[in-house]
Amino acid sequence: MGTKTSCKMDKSSSLYRFSLILALLILPALQAAAQSAPTWIWYPGDYEIWLANKMQNRRTERGSFFPPFWRLDNHYVLMDFHKDVDLAAPEEIAIWAEGQYNVKIDSKLIPGYPEKVVVPAGKHRINIKVYSQEVVPSIFISGKTIVSDSSWLVTFEDKEWIDETGKVSGQSGTTWLNAGYWNFNSPDNRPSAFKLATTPASAVKVENVEGGRLVDFGKETFGFVRLHGLKGEGKLKLYYGESREEALSVDHCETLDEIQIGRDSRNDSTLDLSKAFRFVFLKTEGSAAVDSISMLYEYLPVEVRGSFRCSDPLLNEIWDIGNYTMQLSTREFFIDGIKRDRWIWSGDAYQSYLMNYYLFFDNPSVTRTTLALRGKDPVTSHINTIMDYTFYWFMGIYDYYLYSGDKHFLQQCYPKMKSLMQYCLERRNKDGLMEGLSGDWVFIDWAEGLSKKGEVSFEQLLLCRSLETMAICASLTGDAEDAFYKKEAEDLRKKLFSIYWNPNLQAFVHSRVNGVPVSHVTRYTNMFSIFFGYLDENQKKGVLNSVLLNKAVPKITTPYMRFYELEALCALGEQKRVLQEIRDYWGGMLKAGATSFWEEFNPEKSGADHYAMYGRKFGKSLCHAWGASPIYLFGKYYLGVSPTSPGYKTYIIEPETGGLEWMEGKVPTPDGEVELYVSKKEIRVTGAAAGTGTLRFRSSSRPVCKEGTITQKAPGQYEMEVLPGKKYTIRYTRVER
Repeated sequence: MGTKTSCKMDKSSSLYRFSLILALLILPALQAAAQSAPTWIWYPGDYEIWLANKMQNRRTERGSFFPPFWRLDNHYVLMDFHKDVDLAAPEEIAIWAEGQYNVKIDSKLIPGYPEKVVVPAGKHRINIKVYSQEVVPSIFISGKTIVSDSSWLVTFEDKEWIDETGKVSGQSGTTWLNAGYWNFNSPDNRPSAFKLATTPASAVKVENVEGGRLVDFGKETFGFVRLHGLKGEGKLKLYYGESREEALSVDHCETLDEIQIGRDSRNDSTLDLSKAFRFVFLKTEGSAAVDSISMLYEYLPVEVRGSFRCSDPLLNEIWDIGNYTMQLSTREFFIDGIKRDRWIWSGDAYQSYLMNYYLFFDNPSVTRTTLALRGKDPVTSHINTIMDYTFYWFMGIYDYYLYSGDKHFLQQCYPKMKSLMQYCLERRNKDGLMEGLSGDWVFIDWAEGLSKKGEVSFEQLLLCRSLETMAICASLTGDAEDAFYKKEAEDLRKKLFSIYWNPNLQAFVHSRVNGVPVSHVTRYTNMFSIFFGYLDENQKKGVLNSVLLNKAVPKITTPYMRFYELEALCALGEQKRVLQEIRDYWGGMLKAGATSFWEEFNPEKSGADHYAMYGRKFGKSLCHAWGASPIYLFGKYYLGVSPTSPGYKTYIIEPETGGLEWMEGKVPTPDGEVELYVSKKEIRVTGAAAGTGTLRFRSSSRPVCKEGTITQKAPGQYEMEVLPGKKYTIRYTRVER
């Protein structure tokens, strides 16, 4: 075979943008079509907001209620559900609703609260109006052909309806949207009754210490404490700890319960509020007594579809602990830490989305979290009040479409994207740059001495990426504003280089204060600019040496930003170096006793000093979603699998072992898994059930594959097409970077 030309698609390239638009044309027209079976439906985003409010207001600290400090929205209390039908014969439908409701056929009211209605043959319009203050107005409709699904239109007003194509009809003034839904697929499975799953779990060790009983469940866990053989009169005091030290610190542990009991006979009791802990320290007063303590482990049932194994047992353990960390922090939504906040933070969620694509590929968790974070219009502050977290929200939609191919959700979100972006653009200064205004939190990272003054380059970088996202989404939804967003992104990108890039330092400087760029360099803007594709080859080399490998540039100590630092190094081909960083940093947490990954880790600390944060002895979360980033790195940059068009219609497989003897794993896609095994002499790959992959690899000898055709792209560099579901074995001689 002759040598063929190759063009690698970067997310920031015009080719990538064009591929998104082209892919849209070939996406199945039924992407957002009706479901084949009935399901509970509601106004899109309302259930997510309602459920988030319930979850985020469960936080307690030392027995005190601790609600979020940002604005919480509420669901619409009156909802009109609309469906046009054309029936060949009369059809009886059964109706269930969450709330009071009435039913109209062709604008004629049917008296009472009909549980069943016969819709005559022919063309008719069904309207069901539901009122509920306490729970989200929802309906479940079951008939032969008429079922409740996402094809129903919903509105909180009665003036006009606008479908997803932009067609307007009806009375003037109302916006109708396609209904939202999740997985409540039977009339008895009501959305308002949703609870996470539970399963019993026992302690692994119990010891009498310091006048009480210390119960150890063996590892970080989450759920409801169960008290067995509860009897007597007096108080039970339970002190929870992610560490032994925290549980035994009755004055400083973050969470506790005090229970007054008065019982003559032994009973079992399960506490009402689920909590995070490994240890429970029990002390009693009076004659109160408990025979034993167990728990109900609480979890969201998600399938683990991704996997990773290699020749290094430590890296395998790190992947396993990362997997468990993600399972613990994947609840009703992707949350930050399970002990302390249990809130939905956009920066934390954005990383969870990326890890999810290589572990669960659970799209509903992504969409629920995205909708809950956004809330409702009008916009009055940044998401979580944090400027950079607003931009991560945009970036999350960008990635969701690339990985899932779900255009319907993008269309659903786009109006809220526009209003949020308008809020951001209106807060720019006279030079068109973002800087913190009253009420804004410029976060970036937990780092001592990190300046947030002036026009921080990192915020401009994230806004630029968000504007690029808006341009792509505008094109995909047919909004003529795409040209505006594209120009805004191009202009800001030019300013980013003209103001902040210092050719002498070979780096972006941290900020501009009073119109003058500072000389101080931090890692954030520089490492993001690499995997955003903003730098040319010389600039990448400059950033690698002058920033990423420069010990004089302040170190990053949070797994949150280590995620991006290591991604930047992987994007530069530094997989071998990154593996050692993972061994040292995440392996260091394991040596310090971690059973899930932490919010922050400083290798220079020791003992209980590791647990302090926010000025509190045990303020740090020892199970934090952003600590699980090796899941993403192993999947994308070692197994090397990532989509090159929406929904894995096309994808790349570019394995990099980083010096490992062998590695193997699975990467989930919308249509099954890509399976890969790589050693020094052999590659075995199986394509996903749909989509076409391109395997890229290096070999010092001419590779051989009976099942496929290998094409040489350059000396020692080869490619092979991977067809859906087909297995390939390649014999070669691996070349390390």
